[in-house]
Amino acid sequence: MNKRGFFVCIEGLDGCGKTTQAKLLVKTLEKMGYKAVYTAEPSNGKIGRFIKRYCLHGARRAAIIVEALLFAADRYEHLENEVRPALERGEIVVSDRYVYSSLAYQGAAGLSLDWIWSINQHALKPDLAIYLDVEPETVFQRLKPKKSVMENLETQRKVREVYMKLVADGELVKVDGRLSKEKVAEEVLSLVLERLKGFKQP
Repeated sequence: MNKRGFFVCIEGLDGCGKTTQAKLLVKTLEKMGYKAVYTAEPSNGKIGRFIKRYCLHGARRAAIIVEALLFAADRYEHLENEVRPALERGEIVVSDRYVYSSLAYQGAAGLSLDWIWSINQHALKPDLAIYLDVEPETVFQRLKPKKSVMENLETQRKVREVYMKLVADGELVKVDGRLSKEKVAEEVLSLVLERLKGFKQP
């Protein structure tokens, strides 16, 4: 792939504010003159829609191996249909969730992180992966009206443990998600602009 763009993903527990921050980042970058695009996982493709219907909002959680394989399949489709074409055009792609969500959520459910990495081995590595850290107790309160099958307190605690391991391993850059929305946005933008030094869009 002739990658000329810049790929950012924003990660975190459900309810941590990552969707808000991802969309804010795109708007801010556009105001600064960059071509930027927001995208998300699960995607809006056929596999992504299947995941939303049957895995996230079904009566009970799917078998974890099936879940991990479906998310990986959706990820590859997402990359081919949305992410790679935008990067080839030289755009900045901001993804709301990426491979680290699979590691965190299916890893927290007991799957080997090495195995999850292996089925995602062909996934494009982001130029920057940000993790918004918020305590599970805080996000759980925010989620009460609209919880999915993965959004219970015990699960969120285990998910945070995996995310923190990925931070320690250097895979993710942590931002304190407890700060105000404006302050978090400043921190995220600062990280992105630091990595964008020398980057020019076609």
